[in-house]
Amino acid sequence: MALALALAVAGGAVTAPALAAKKDKEEQKGPKLNVSPDVIKALQAAQKASEAQDWAGAKAALADADSKATSNDDKYQIGAIKLNTSIASKDAALQGEALTQMLDSGLTPPEQAGQFNAIAADQALGAKNYDLAIQRAQAALQAGYKPEAVNPTLAQAYFGKAGTGNPTAEPARGLNQQGLAALKAGADAMKAAGQQPPAQWYQIGVSRAAAARLPEVTDWAKWAYEAQPSGENLRTLIRLFQQSNPTITNRENLDVLRLMAASGGLVVAGDYVEYAEMASKTGIYGEVKSAIDGGRAKGVLNATQGNDLYQLAIPRIQGDKASLPAAEADAGKAANGKVAAATADAYLGYGDYAKAAAMFELAKQKGGVDADEVNTRLGIAKALGGDVASAKTAFQSVQGGARKKIADLWLSYLATKSA
Repeated sequence: MALALALAVAGGAVTAPALAAKKDKEEQKGPKLNVSPDVIKALQAAQKASEAQDWAGAKAALADADSKATSNDDKYQIGAIKLNTSIASKDAALQGEALTQMLDSGLTPPEQAGQFNAIAADQALGAKNYDLAIQRAQAALQAGYKPEAVNPTLAQAYFGKAGTGNPTAEPARGLNQQGLAALKAGADAMKAAGQQPPAQWYQIGVSRAAAARLPEVTDWAKWAYEAQPSGENLRTLIRLFQQSNPTITNRENLDVLRLMAASGGLVVAGDYVEYAEMASKTGIYGEVKSAIDGGRAKGVLNATQGNDLYQLAIPRIQGDKASLPAAEADAGKAANGKVAAATADAYLGYGDYAKAAAMFELAKQKGGVDADEVNTRLGIAKALGGDVASAKTAFQSVQGGARKKIADLWLSYLATKSA
């Protein structure tokens, strides 16, 4: 934030330099000051040195003025001239000193207090004076100055004060929480101003909240994904779901991992092996093969990783596939939808999404099955088959428990697809 001040130091009562943000003379009027004659003399010497770009001489004269200051009027005027000198000499440290001196005098005009405090907060943050940065940022916000700009500074000051020690212990945990509140306020202010907050803000929020073990970590992960709907951000959201729901079944976990696969969130070897393991445990052999093949094709899995699962699945695939037409016929004759649901599971594992969807629909029609699971998997078949609208309808039919949360994760992903 650049400042430009009008220079004027004369004898007697002095109008302090004011921020030249507008041409209107009324806007540039500062407080009427009664500056000491000795201070005026020193400031005139500082101005003369500054005009000659003699920065050492200017600073010496300003130091002389400081030594002779006896009132807040003196201090404010000295700070104003220091500010001009700091801008001309591009001296960030002197600028911070000048703003602090002007603000501490209590004479800064209200229309300038917000901006001056905001710049002083940035200066203090750069100097790692986190307490002063917090104080100045809060004053800038109280003055109503640009919350979208000031809140991120306040957040960084809280994070800096929290330090790099144990983030789960107080006071670091509370400071991180205050920093997150400020960061969220800054993001909300940007949105209110019609701007898009950087996705990185939300990713920082995830990192901070996770490190401090704060419950709002899931909210930050959701916002990060909404701001940047990447597989990486959805992966974070999914992993947080798994951590907070450790008792989900293998079948439920498989549907979560299917979302990771669909969104490009399978990244490390463990992701692919876990996916294959869940498919194996639920008897969906085609998906065991596709999970391992996918990891190997990307160079993430070597020949031995997941190979026990792979070798278990391969001999069963041919016979399993051959049995599906008969299973499909049996499903139509069955008294309930269990055979249809099992047949649909197999078709889904082999990537035959149209037949899988038809069998899940039949299972729903016949009943006697877990409706939430069938609707979840019908949604998955429709989503992977490219029918986003029907997939949403199926996921929205899921009623409760962990299945409802899983369906909501899929709906978050589909919202980015339809967009």
